Amino acid sequence: MNATHRRQLFERLAAANPHPTTELVYTTPFELLVAVVLSAQSTDVGVNKATAALFAAANTPEAMLALGIERLEAFICTLGLYHSKARYLHDTCHLLLQRHGGEVPTTREALEALPGVGRKTANVVLNTAFGQPTIAVDTHIFRVANRTGLAAGKTVREVEDRLLKVVPKAFRHDAHHWLILHGRYQCKARKPLCASCCLADLCDYPAK
Repeated sequence: MNATHRRQLFERLAAANPHPTTELVYTTPFELLVAVVLSAQSTDVGVNKATAALFAAANTPEAMLALGIERLEAFICTLGLYHSKARYLHDTCHLLLQRHGGEVPTTREALEALPGVGRKTANVVLNTAFGQPTIAVDTHIFRVANRTGLAAGKTVREVEDRLLKVVPKAFRHDAHHWLILHGRYQCKARKPLCASCCLADLCDYPAK
């Protein structure tokens, strides 16, 4: 995909959805961090159901730490890997209080030092909570980037690095959300909806 087509791709996504955002429900950076940690191998719908009750009971590091691991597990037991996630959240709350005054840090290094927080999670928090132009490559973005020819790569990091180079600066902040939503609802894994896709004429996917 050439530079002209890349710009047209994002112009069309922006026209269709001028203000894209995550489908995770949150009100503070801490709630977003928790929700993203919980979203590993879980759907946003499932996470939102769990966090609705969890955040009503505890939506600060102090309150969540006070729950203890067993009560925390009870709130998130419908999600995959909930035992590990409960431990991650418990330990993260402890570190947020110990190192950051109970606030979510705004740097990648500090975020990735938290239990259960990898590069993708850090990118989501940096972008969505703090407005930084990061791109968190999940399975949807990896598929869309490779399938369309937007930013081909064999690994998640290769695709991320490529996207940061080729996405026009004006669209970089929202690119993460546009590509996730496009992959989730249009450019689906098994049966992409090419016939109704607004990007079909720009896309390099041979099976379209």
